[in-house]
Amino acid sequence: MAGKFARSWALMKASAGVLRADKLLLVFPLLAGVCSMVVAASFLVPVVLAMIGHHADLDEGRFSPFYYALLFAFYLVQYFVIVFFNTALVGVALARLRGESAGLAEGFALARARLGSIFGYALIAATVGLLLRMLQERLGLIGRFVVGLLGLAWTVATFLVVPVLASEGIGPMDAVKRSAELLKRTWGENLIGNVGLGAVFGLVMFLVVLLAGALMVGAAATQSVAAMVLVGVVIVVAFILLGLVQSTLQGIYSAALYRYAEAGEVGGGFDQALLESAFRTKH
Repeated sequence: MAGKFARSWALMKASAGVLRADKLLLVFPLLAGVCSMVVAASFLVPVVLAMIGHHADLDEGRFSPFYYALLFAFYLVQYFVIVFFNTALVGVALARLRGESAGLAEGFALARARLGSIFGYALIAATVGLLLRMLQERLGLIGRFVVGLLGLAWTVATFLVVPVLASEGIGPMDAVKRSAELLKRTWGENLIGNVGLGAVFGLVMFLVVLLAGALMVGAAATQSVAAMVLVGVVIVVAFILLGLVQSTLQGIYSAALYRYAEAGEVGGGFDQALLESAFRTKH
């Protein structure tokens, strides 16, 4: 387990090297987050009204078709926003890994060129997400556990969809098939290496929470409203920056894995031997 953590840490540092070369890459997840909040806010009122208007159905543990239609629309728009900005980010990361010059303009141009495929994949993802949600609401504890496993399997199978969309320009269904093919051919069970990257940020987040708690206690001890407000702002900004860095590194990381899976090479400062040991080809 320690070896897996060490490899994930090394991969994160290599990804950070790409991010250090162009900190503007943080703009992509920042815009994705802002747009996602706008989408969520725009759907919040209709969803609440739908739930209030169908209170009887809720008492019986059922939701109306209108509720599910609204939920599907929310999933569709939200997935479209997220995949659009992720495609732009991964497109730039792939260019950087190939040694090419690319920036925000090139990333957005690539995402716009893939609008049809992005919408198609958002439609697929929204359909899968809604079906899993409906199953969860109708099944017991064991059934929900099974649905959770299905959701995990879907996440694993589609992990490389965005790099495929950004690089190959194929349709959404073909992108899903291609993603599953690349994962099966090169990763297999060793997907835990990617989970390790999330574990690293989980540890960092835990340390930040501890530090934030200490700062809040110190600010409260001063009995100064200004100090407490300042500390609160600093903590919020720190969590936002941490989230942006994690999202950006995840995009760069997925781009590197796709490049290795598809071409057998990485570039951009990644250690080839490290990737080969972390993601051994299945036989």
